[in-house]
Amino acid sequence: MSNFAFLSNNTFMKVAPQAAQPFAIAGVAWDGCVTNRPGARFGPRAIRQASHMLCDGTHPLFDTTPEGRLTDLGDLLLPNTSLAAMREAMLPLVAPMLAKHHMAWLGGDHSITLPLLRAYKAHYGRPLAVLHFDAHCDTWTDHFGEPSGHGTWVYEAMQEGLVDPNCFVQFGIRSAGQREARDYVADQGGLIFTARALRGLESPAQLAGVLQQVRERMAAHGHPPLYLSLDIDCLDPAFAPGTGTPEPGGMTTNQVFSILEELVPVLNFVGMDCVEVAPPYDHAELSSYAAAQMVWTYLCARLAAR
Repeated sequence: MSNFAFLSNNTFMKVAPQAAQPFAIAGVAWDGCVTNRPGARFGPRAIRQASHMLCDGTHPLFDTTPEGRLTDLGDLLLPNTSLAAMREAMLPLVAPMLAKHHMAWLGGDHSITLPLLRAYKAHYGRPLAVLHFDAHCDTWTDHFGEPSGHGTWVYEAMQEGLVDPNCFVQFGIRSAGQREARDYVADQGGLIFTARALRGLESPAQLAGVLQQVRERMAAHGHPPLYLSLDIDCLDPAFAPGTGTPEPGGMTTNQVFSILEELVPVLNFVGMDCVEVAPPYDHAELSSYAAAQMVWTYLCARLAAR
């Protein structure tokens, strides 16, 4: 039996499935850890559907397309009622994919990032740097009385040594939370750019100081393998209403695109995920379109860097 569930008429950008290509998409359709509105398990399907609007996929900034270098491996077949079982099942599925492809993962809720980081650390043999876009710090030590969930993965990743705390950068944080959680990444040596600190900074020129801090931090630590985890709720609900835990006062799509366009081509990115797209609440598919184009921008930026 295949380890993947696959819809042949709904691949990312309609690319051919299972082809030997350097870049690959895979879905992780799990939302067993959401704390507010469920529905992120349908995110991979919706992001793929939204990507069909990209036509030939030629990026206007990077003047390149993933077509001919990208495959869609479908969705991982995983247990859907047990977080521990889901995470345990992921590693043997993910490891061979990392050996063959530069991966972009479509979530799913944010609890999928922890097992992905476990797989990446095993693959690279060292902790990863992380760029984390999110409304929420995800550094809580428990999940409403449970030991783990979609709001604990950053804390768990640092406790397990999966990431380099000095090379962990957060963008867009703004949700309610105690200081110990809000400032946890900075307290461990990382960088936090809150949504408030980013207000009014959209263009690359306006974001130059932020971008330079990130570049200097990665260079100072020898440019470790860098992972991007992009929670769609980093965006203000005006730009991404289709998510489980929307938080007003968030980032704009322009801000996120500016940061991706400036950093992804020049830093040592090795993979990404885009999580928490919940189609049941997505007016006019705004969140799905934003997610699809952010994944596409990441892929084109990495192609431009090769």
